[in-house]
Amino acid sequence: MRESGGEHYFTEQPSSAFTPRSISVRLAGHSVDVFTGPGVFSPEHIDQGTQVLLSEGHDLPDTGTFLDLGCGWGPLALAMALLSPGATVWAIDINERSRELTARNAAHLGLTNVIVASPAEVPSDISFDVVWSNPPIRIGKVALHEILSTWLARLTPTGDALLVVAKHLGAPSLLTWLKTEFSGRRNVDRITQSRGFHLMHIGRSLSG
Repeated sequence: MRESGGEHYFTEQPSSAFTPRSISVRLAGHSVDVFTGPGVFSPEHIDQGTQVLLSEGHDLPDTGTFLDLGCGWGPLALAMALLSPGATVWAIDINERSRELTARNAAHLGLTNVIVASPAEVPSDISFDVVWSNPPIRIGKVALHEILSTWLARLTPTGDALLVVAKHLGAPSLLTWLKTEFSGRRNVDRITQSRGFHLMHIGRSLSG
């Protein structure tokens, strides 16, 4: 998938003209206005995969440290922050424009519990109670597996992760890989299939 200007949404520094605009969306039961723009993932609306995660995902704890892995303009991070105002939500993305928009949206909505950062800016000693992600499948299997291995390894022993992936983009094979990668360490299963997307759950540590 390429976004506006022919660039991939996982470009670190999009070169297309940055012309933010406001759209109306529904997040965590609230109708809100947010800013999007060219050079990021799904700038026109909340994409179907993210909608599946938002509608089918588990209830969140009231507090804790959460992660939106590959935040785009921020729909998952914003929803988590709205649902759990007592939590700290890290929103990370390699795309600097995505980070700028997520920070702007969090400020616009008065969400002081969202921290926007590049992956390298997240302190190495932070673990996550919740990880939500609509991961960048199109970066290729090797890079994708490296990203997921790195960040899912930072779940707390009782932490949970939800990933949403389109079936036609390899959801079944990714589920197989996740089960192998976390075999004997965590429960991995598919929660649901909806609108051509698979929602996958990586659960609490089997040793704890």
